[in-house]
Amino acid sequence: MATAPAQASGSRKPAPTRTRLSSLFSFPNPVNEVSARLVAGGVVVMSACAIGFRQPWLIVVIAYGFVARVLTGPSLSPLGQLVTRVITPRLHAAARPVAGPPKRFAQGVGVAFSVSAAILALGFGETEAAYALLGVLIAAATLESVFGLCLGCRVFAVLMRLGVVPEEVCLRCADIWATPH
Repeated sequence: MATAPAQASGSRKPAPTRTRLSSLFSFPNPVNEVSARLVAGGVVVMSACAIGFRQPWLIVVIAYGFVARVLTGPSLSPLGQLVTRVITPRLHAAARPVAGPPKRFAQGVGVAFSVSAAILALGFGETEAAYALLGVLIAAATLESVFGLCLGCRVFAVLMRLGVVPEEVCLRCADIWATPH
């Protein structure tokens, strides 16, 4: 049986599809707190515009962003890309690494609120209820962006203390209350 010719030295085999997909569908750990707070600020602005200008279609954009960030971190999120590739580098602020799993959980909470708001607004015509959910997102994202207080991260820590989230998920997160902000 003939064997395939050896590749020339220095050439690389393309990465298997599974490896590329697993790297795409991953969440950064650690996360740059500076970028996370800027993304939260973007959520505040987009949500306020959706409510203020009565544009329920923007809720779909917000929901897509949360889903994309949960699945891929900033990779498939336009807001995540803008923040990590354009805004954060221009700030010349020192990176502030924080644990990724609580931030991913917080993005998941954002998915629940934003997707529910999109379904209410576009599926059932209940824009006022949808805007109320966006109001909750605005409050939480404002706390994150302005004060560095991530409510989803705090809930994650409580779930770890209760044993709902196993400690192996994030050993650094077990004592998130002691993490300085």
